[in-house]
Order: sequence, then C-alpha cells, then structure tokens
Amino acid sequence: MRQIVVSLTAMFASLALLIAGSSLLGTLLSVRLSVEGFSPTAVGLVLVFHSVGFVIGTRLVTRVIRRVGQIRSFAAFAAVGCAAALIHPLYVDGWLWALLRGLVGFCFAGLIVVLESWISGRATNATRGALLGIYQVVYFSSSALGQYLVGLGESDGYPIYNLVAILVVLSLVPLSLTRSEAPVMGTVERLGFAELYRLSPTGLIGGLAAGVAVSAFFALAPLYANQIGFGVDAVAHYMMFAVLATMLLQWPLGRLSDLMDRRRLMAALAALAALGGAAAAFGRISDSALYIGTWTAFGISGCLYPICLAMINDGMEEGNPVAASAGLLFVYGIGTCLGPVLGSLLMQAAGPAGLFQFLGGVFVLLAVYTAWRIRYTPEFPAERQGRYVSVPATEAAPALLELDPRSEEYS
Repeated sequence: MRQIVVSLTAMFASLALLIAGSSLLGTLLSVRLSVEGFSPTAVGLVLVFHSVGFVIGTRLVTRVIRRVGQIRSFAAFAAVGCAAALIHPLYVDGWLWALLRGLVGFCFAGLIVVLESWISGRATNATRGALLGIYQVVYFSSSALGQYLVGLGESDGYPIYNLVAILVVLSLVPLSLTRSEAPVMGTVERLGFAELYRLSPTGLIGGLAAGVAVSAFFALAPLYANQIGFGVDAVAHYMMFAVLATMLLQWPLGRLSDLMDRRRLMAALAALAALGGAAAAFGRISDSALYIGTWTAFGISGCLYPICLAMINDGMEEGNPVAASAGLLFVYGIGTCLGPVLGSLLMQAAGPAGLFQFLGGVFVLLAVYTAWRIRYTPEFPAERQGRYVSVPATEAAPALLELDPRSEEYS
C-alpha cells in the first residue's frame, strides 16, 4: 500500500495544484463580473459554460488522450487552459468570457481524466478505498486553498490571474517528471436514465438536485457575498468555509446513511438544507445566520451525491457498479449545467437573497418527492444496504469511479 501511494505522489501533487488553480479562477471571475456590473443572469450564463465544457469534455477528451498519450495531452490541455486564464483580464466581455469558460472547462476535463485514470490504474482491490480517501482529502483541501487565494489580489489586476496560470503550469511538473508508466486508458460504460430510474428513482432525482445546488452555489455565492457588502478577503474566507463545511460533513452523514433507510435520511437532510437556505437568505442581517445557513445548506448539498450513489448501488443485484456510477455522474453533470442559470434568474428577480431562496426551493422539492416515494413504495431494509462511499462529484471524471471499493466484486 505504501509503495503505491508513494508512486502516486506526483499525481496527487499535480491534482492539488490543478484544483487550487481552478477553484481560484472560478470564484475570481464571479467576483470580477459582479464588480463590472454584470446582472446576476449574465453572471450565471457566463459561468455555466465551464460546466457545459466540462461535461462535453468528459465525453470527448479520451479520443485525444488515446491518440497522443497521457503526458502529451496533459501538457496540451494545461497550455490551452493557462492561456485562456490569462486572456480574461485583457478584455472584459460576456461573450468572450463565456467562450473562455467553456474552453477552460473542456481542458480541465482532459486534465482530470488523465490524473484520475492514472490514479485508478494503480489501484487494486486492497487499496481502492485508501486511494479514494486520499483523493478526497487532496481535492477538498486544494479547493479550500484556491478559495483562500482569492483574497491575495484584486479581481481587476493581472497578478491574481498570473497566479492561476502559475498553479496550472506547475501541475505539469510532477506529472512530467514521473518515471511511472502511464496506465492503459480503459472505456467506461454508462447506464441510461431509464435504467438508473429503475434502480433508484430517488437516487436519480437526488443526483440531479445535488448537481443543481452545488453548481449554483459555487458560481453565484461569490456574487451574493459581494452584493451584500463582502470585500474580496471576506468572499475568499466565506467560500473556503463552505468547502470545509461539506468536507467535514461527509463522514458522519455517510455513516448515518448506512444505519437507516437512506430515503428517510435524504428527506430529512433536504428539509434541513431548506431551512439552512432560509437562514442564509438573511445574511444581510446577520453574518452568523449566513455562516450557519451555509454550513447546513451547502454542507448537506455536497453530501447528497454519494448518498444517491449508494442508493443506486443498493438497487443493483448484479451488474457493473462503475457503469451505474458513471451514469449518475452524467446526471449530476446535467444538474451542474442547470444550477447557475436557474439560480441567477431568481437572483435577478429577488436580489442577492434569491440564491438561497433558489437553493431552498430545490431542497423543498427534493424533500417532497422523497417523502412521496417513501409513502407509496416499499422501504429498503437497512440491513440489506451496501456501504456508503464518499465520492466527490464536483468536477470529477468517470475514471475516478473505478476507485469505488464497491466495484471489487465485479472486478
């Protein structure tokens, strides 16, 4: 185990630099667009192109990687992504930035696919769980670091964009210097919507709702914080707090989901998150209400995807769990394309608090749907449930799903 982890040190180092740069750029652009006077709807429409580009990228970049190799393709994607990041401060235009966000999302998908396939290619049945745990720690810690770095510069100055470029370029170094052989890129099958719905209707709808909520928050929370009077430093600390909140809730909520009917837990969490959204909507009045509401609303939303994934796996008596996971990840990706647009429309109509009103509405609908399913369909016994595995869905590629320990029996 130790030897495998050591051999993957370069991959995790590249991952940390890449995630930090990506999270820094996303929050930075949201703040800059707000400062430039873009409406919430315009901000949402610009920033959603990152999710669109990423989802498209996860379906297409493997062709490039198989053709030229993993290290060369990684270098190409990093170079294009770095250049796109540096173009942003040259000319502030909504259409140009939307195109750049889509390009960065597409390239980021290629970078993540390379890193995750390299990590999963080294995994064995005995090490999957440990490697997935290391991946999660690296992912959330780097994302929190990226949010913190937003406060190091002004959103309208070149230095902070240069920092994004530096992080992305440096992610090339560990991977380029590794002596490990690149693993063979496999193909990942996906179950369709109908099959996922048959396995777990609540899991399918919950995965979609999780994508909507998480993406809306990441894209629009910096805009919200800026509009209620937060400076750049305060926005950075607030976003870092939100990332750490969802990281800290992963294990206890996952453990709880193994001990009770997951649908009842889903309904309770959705209702609690809706209350958190209502509390956060009063952030203009009290910072405490904002932080407590954010901990509840966003912290829970970040835990919904792995719970939904557990539901999907519970419904599978046989078959490929990786295919089921990849299918749900695609549904989650569709949700990430909807969240920023829908959330920004409500912010446009209701003001800054519209973001948390939107999140609260999503959670209310999820709670009502889950309660309806509980009432009219049989309960799945807790003793027959499989184990919960924490899988960070945000900007994750299907290759990561091969680290899921639940795939051991299938492999």
